[in-house]
Amino acid sequence: MNSSLLARFADRFEGPDLRVAPTSKLDASVLRVEVLAGLTVALALVPEAVAFAFVAGVPPLVGLYAAFIVGLITALIGGRPGMISGATGALAVVMVSLVAAFPPGVGVQYLFATVVVMGIIQIFVGLMQWGKFIRLVPHPVMLGFVNGLAIVIGKSQLDFFRTEGGAWLPPEQLLLVLGLVVLTMAVIWGLPKLTSAIPAPLAGIGVTAAIVIVLGLPVPNVGDLADISGGLPQFGLPDVPFDMETLRFILPYALILAAIGLIESLLTLNLVGEITGQRGGASQECIAQGTANTVAGFFGGMGGCAMIGQSMINVKSGGRTRISGIAAALFLLAFILVASPLIELIPLAALVGVMFMVVIGTFAWNSLKILARVPRVDAVVIVLVTIVTVATDLAIAVVVGVIISALAYAWQNATRIRSSTYRTPEGAKVYQIKGPLFFGSATGFVEMFDPAGDPSAVIVDFADSRVADQSALQAIEAVAAKYEAAGKRIQLRHLTRDCHKLLRRAGHLMVDSADDPDYAVAANYGVRTGILGGH
Repeated sequence: MNSSLLARFADRFEGPDLRVAPTSKLDASVLRVEVLAGLTVALALVPEAVAFAFVAGVPPLVGLYAAFIVGLITALIGGRPGMISGATGALAVVMVSLVAAFPPGVGVQYLFATVVVMGIIQIFVGLMQWGKFIRLVPHPVMLGFVNGLAIVIGKSQLDFFRTEGGAWLPPEQLLLVLGLVVLTMAVIWGLPKLTSAIPAPLAGIGVTAAIVIVLGLPVPNVGDLADISGGLPQFGLPDVPFDMETLRFILPYALILAAIGLIESLLTLNLVGEITGQRGGASQECIAQGTANTVAGFFGGMGGCAMIGQSMINVKSGGRTRISGIAAALFLLAFILVASPLIELIPLAALVGVMFMVVIGTFAWNSLKILARVPRVDAVVIVLVTIVTVATDLAIAVVVGVIISALAYAWQNATRIRSSTYRTPEGAKVYQIKGPLFFGSATGFVEMFDPAGDPSAVIVDFADSRVADQSALQAIEAVAAKYEAAGKRIQLRHLTRDCHKLLRRAGHLMVDSADDPDYAVAANYGVRTGILGGH
């Protein structure tokens, strides 16, 4: 995101200090803020993990174990302090078809095996340092990504206003729940104006929960979702046949899950990094995500990736170091082991209020204002990526956005190819080429020349151009062949050094450029074997 948009995002979400880089000095006050931020995140993770487990068709503890394991490992070795990872809906919607392909109890074992393979793929991507390619995602795609994800997060919260049958809550209860949601949001909005001693989301949850518990208000709570109590995750190999048939079945799912997980994680990494003033770490994040998912698969977790909503809650609550992420994972484990009776009393309205504030802070409202001012292609990409994110999933949306942006860029560059001509005193015609010569502009380049009407000597000057790929070489060869067929000679001048190497590698041009460090000048070469040769 650009700096001005990020500044507005940060000011709206927390305040100017949100963009401060992680502190290097750990004292009691910093530790308190980090731990409380982790507690806030852990409370928000519980209903999300349970809900995503239901979406995937697996027991709630499978989602909670994934949130704990993935969250802990990525907090320890991830590429960006302050990021939160866990079970996510983007992965759950893919997992459900895998689990549903087998009888109850069997599909979850294949899911564990798939998560292990998914993790291995992500580790490989990290070791190959392919995470750096996330920088190719254009800014309009990032805007569409955050807008679409904000809408997805908001839509997912609407389920908490419904009964198990899918109908809306009774009017009286619905109004009560809405009131509690608004109360939570008001506390989160207003508390930072009074004090920063307590993270605002944690205070909002505490105030709303206290009112509900003391007054005994009849509203849904975490315990209505599922029993979250359990023991420590246990190591075990997935109970599946270890053969090629199993691998052929789970590998496509593993590839899709790995791609979705890395795309969402790396985009979240960029977003958090811009807000907190951090850079790099893409390959490290890939390795961390892969390690976490591999371990989760062996310990009964459904796998996961970075969570933009919980990451924003953590940043908003003051989390800047790895301590907040570690604390969140450990608090979540404590909820499972000993504190489930208390956590199950928390009203869902309080957690929904927190997530709605995340939605407000995540959506790039400024993108609505700039739609009429940015290039039309960029506006289309922003809207399209937002729609595809909501309608399908993040990975498809990002790929679609990148492809459209790349095609638009290629087309714009293709239309930049042009030439001007003049005659030398010796009577040769000089074509001065301007603009890049590549696959998109190759046809236009060929159409510039007039082999039949040109004199016997033609010079093509590339001082203001660049030969980029094989299509460009083929276009040059096609032009040279036409002049050769007409019995005329063509010369190339002012090829840049890398273009000279490209031509020489193709076997077309042999020039010693030692005396010309800036350009490899092919001034005395004409057509030879269909392309370039000497006088």
